[in-house]
Amino acid sequence: MITIFTLAIIALTYLIFKRNFSQWQRLGFPTDEPFKTLVRLVRMDQPFGLIMADIYASCREKVIGTYIFFKPVLIVKDVQLVRQILKSDFACFHSRGIYVDEKNDPLSANLASLKGMSWRTLRTKLRPCFTSEKLKAMFETIDGVGDGLINYLEFQLGDGNSHSLEIKNLLTTYATDIIGTVIYGLDIDSFKNPHNEFRDLSDRIFNTKNSSMLIKFRRLMVFLYPPIVTHLNRLGLQDPVLCRLRDIIKKRIKLREKKGVVRKDLLQLLIQLRNTLKIAGDNDTDWAIEPTTHNLKSMSIDVIAANAFLFYIAGSETTSATTAFTLYELAMNPRVLLNVQREIDRILQKHGLKPKGPLTYEAIQDMKYLDLCVKETTRKYPALPFLTRECTQNYRIPQSDLIIPKGTPIYISLLGMHRDPELFPHPLDYEPERFIVTSGNDLPYMPFGEGPRQCIAQHMGVMNVKIALVKILANFNIKEMKRKEVEFAFHTASVLVPKNGLRIKLSKRI
Repeated sequence: MITIFTLAIIALTYLIFKRNFSQWQRLGFPTDEPFKTLVRLVRMDQPFGLIMADIYASCREKVIGTYIFFKPVLIVKDVQLVRQILKSDFACFHSRGIYVDEKNDPLSANLASLKGMSWRTLRTKLRPCFTSEKLKAMFETIDGVGDGLINYLEFQLGDGNSHSLEIKNLLTTYATDIIGTVIYGLDIDSFKNPHNEFRDLSDRIFNTKNSSMLIKFRRLMVFLYPPIVTHLNRLGLQDPVLCRLRDIIKKRIKLREKKGVVRKDLLQLLIQLRNTLKIAGDNDTDWAIEPTTHNLKSMSIDVIAANAFLFYIAGSETTSATTAFTLYELAMNPRVLLNVQREIDRILQKHGLKPKGPLTYEAIQDMKYLDLCVKETTRKYPALPFLTRECTQNYRIPQSDLIIPKGTPIYISLLGMHRDPELFPHPLDYEPERFIVTSGNDLPYMPFGEGPRQCIAQHMGVMNVKIALVKILANFNIKEMKRKEVEFAFHTASVLVPKNGLRIKLSKRI
């Protein structure tokens, strides 16, 4: 009887597995090799975005069925269908399918994870934080952080010789200081004090060696398998870094409300929103905080902390990685480097600015070739290599009989799409001019997403990148080096992290 029972269990398990891993064949969808993908996921030695890009490249069909562990998902590669999902048919794909539990875990309730009306309401409230006038007002603060970066580099390169520097970590410090200053309202200088608490928290987020296996697993499942995070959270497993950042936010809010501090940063705007249900206009006098009683607060500190953390994750990697990858590519492309340095020198002179002096928002906006370089970098190295959506109702793929079942997770491989030779000829070549030939709307270029859920802070992220690039290229030379494609390391945050960093040689411009 024991033998029969054991065989029955084995047979039943086999049938369940077979039925689960044959869903896409039964529904008529092309599919990849599910067990091959499962093995790659379990090994955790490759970034998830690279796995998605490999599956994208393995099939010529519009959609590809695969499995994230035991969960059936679809990878969409047809550009027209991608744009329909993100824009015209948004009503069927308005959720990202990321872990969120507003009731039991308010720290998860950020703009990226919220669904339906909760998402729409919060986005409407936050949109005024990122107008051009608000970015102009914050520009001086960010420019000051850039000065700290230049002062550090001048000290390192003080002997006038060329030195090899690991720029990714250096620019992570720059990005961390921007986040700490503009979003968390802290006065920090990680170049002078590299062991401050905020920089340490950043290392704990992005350096997976400093986290337990359980925390690493939890962070990965936020994107890949949200129900697991729900169970882990109800068992009491919260991300300690996020909890500490919430405590910092709480302390800064209380300090500003008590002393009436006025500071032109994002935290100031979030406190305004919490106290008055709205963000004030774009005048210089509109940054003050109007006090109100606690029971009238329109946004909890947990929700502010959740969204500050989202801007931390998105802004930090967008800034540091994009700037570092741009400098790395410029080192291997002397023609492009010469063009962009000439433009920077010309525009600075046009606006009456000095290489070591403060920049202006208008001067940065005037640098058109620099903008092309940033676009080409975010094409080749999208900060987030894939987009996620969830099908919220049965959806028939246009001009086909295929129906995407309700609840199906959708993955859009930006890394695969941006490096597809049929969409971008010679995709590994660094050619900023490709964005001159065709308008951006015609290219399948979407590093910040498209449609209603497009990244709300993309202009701020790009501005941070340009400030760092202008300051570095105006003051330092990059030594030419041979082409070597970047290798990527596994990371629980699903971002593109260069294995062993990125090294270039810099020297002071004379």
